[in-house]
Amino acid sequence: MKFTAQQIADILEGEVIGNPNEEVSRLSKIEEGEKGSLTFLSNPKYHPYLYTTNASIAIVNKGFELEKEISTTLIKVENAYKAFSKILEFYNEVKNNKLGREAPNFIADSAKIGKNEYLGAFTYIGENVSIGDNVKIYPNCYIGDNSVIGDNSILFAGVKIYSETQIGKHCKIHSGCIIGSDGFGFAPNENGQYSTIPQIGNVIIEDYVDIGASSTIDRATLGSTIIRQGVKLDNQIQIAHNVEIGKNTVIAAQTGIAGSTKIGENCMIGGQVGFAGHLVIGNNVKIQGQSGISKNLKDGEKVQGSPAMNYSDYSKSYVYFRNLPKIAASIEKMEKELNAQNPQI
Repeated sequence: MKFTAQQIADILEGEVIGNPNEEVSRLSKIEEGEKGSLTFLSNPKYHPYLYTTNASIAIVNKGFELEKEISTTLIKVENAYKAFSKILEFYNEVKNNKLGREAPNFIADSAKIGKNEYLGAFTYIGENVSIGDNVKIYPNCYIGDNSVIGDNSILFAGVKIYSETQIGKHCKIHSGCIIGSDGFGFAPNENGQYSTIPQIGNVIIEDYVDIGASSTIDRATLGSTIIRQGVKLDNQIQIAHNVEIGKNTVIAAQTGIAGSTKIGENCMIGGQVGFAGHLVIGNNVKIQGQSGISKNLKDGEKVQGSPAMNYSDYSKSYVYFRNLPKIAASIEKMEKELNAQNPQI
């Protein structure tokens, strides 16, 4: 799909400097711009690229002044970075604006599907499933019995939604995610083997939640595993049974959260963090990557390390840890000197 400079300027409430009929059909970085592409310039260190880029249109800040003539058409806006982000959102909406039902697929007679849906090929929709308006379900998705998906949500290719799962409005679940699989529930018996504890709860995902590719959220043993409104999860995250994650918390890739841990609102959690089970993590907590969390954390704490400690204490301690061989050698030297001075010590 092609857009003219004037059409883009109208979307961004910007001013065209150059040819208003210049057309673009793709986006690019300014240093890699080619004919027919749209780029942007906001960082001063990239200014030289504006005079060498082959991009057809560039979005720039309103106060930007050219030092020499260029062939690229400019669109001047209040904030080039924010304007380009808006274009990215618009481009993504257009790219993903699919409608209709591809074949083959299976839809149970008792399922209810709203308006303006997109169902990709090989989609399976089980009994009593309820799907809202403007939902997009890409190929090879499975939606188990009695599940609910709210308006304007997107399931990308290969997502598996187990039965009883509730997904809110405006959610994005990326490829390979499994929502509602059994929690890790086993009990040892008298024979030294493990008996399965049935996991009969469900998963509730509230509105505006994004879940990255190949992440797994287990159903509760009883009750619900809950992901609150606005949570953003990166790729390859494991969330165990009966976990609850508070509003607007963000979690980076490969983090694992053991069963029944409760994480508060507005937390920021780095990659490869491990949480023990049955913990309570407060609001506005910040956890550095690769930390091991084995105890409760209060509101506003900042921690790092495994086991995790106060971030400031960790940073100071790490300086000593890094120099431990030198410190040990220094202590050994002092001991020898003391022994030489006082042989009887």
